[in-house]
Amino acid sequence: MDWKLTGSQPVYQQIMAAIRGAILQGALPPGKKIPSVRDLAAQAQVNPNTMQRALTELEREGLLVSGGTSGRRVTQDEAVLAAMREDTLHQLALECAEKFMVFGVSPGQAAQLLLALEEEKEV
Repeated sequence: MDWKLTGSQPVYQQIMAAIRGAILQGALPPGKKIPSVRDLAAQAQVNPNTMQRALTELEREGLLVSGGTSGRRVTQDEAVLAAMREDTLHQLALECAEKFMVFGVSPGQAAQLLLALEEEKEV
C-alpha cells in the first residue's frame, strides 16, 4: 500500500483514504484479511493508535468487518462497496471541478477537455 502521508489533513483520514484507494484498485479485494494494526502502523510509520482510529472509522463506514480474534477483513457487501465507489468518484469530481473553476473553466468545458484527453489516448 502506498503511504504518502502529508500535513494537509489528519493522518488517520489520510490512512483511511489510502485503504479506500487500495479497495477501489483491487489491491484489497472483498473478503481479504488485512494486516494487523501493528503491522500496518509499522508499514505507514505511524503510531498504532492512529492506525487503530483509521481502521475503527472504516469499520463504522462498513468497509471493514471485524472478525474478533481473526482480525479484520474487507467487506463483501456489494452495496457498501458500490456506495464507497460512488462517494469516492463524487468527491474526486468535486475536487476536479473546483480546480477547473479557479481558472474560469466551467464543468461543461472541463468535461469537453477530459473527453478530448480520452480521444487522444485512443489514437
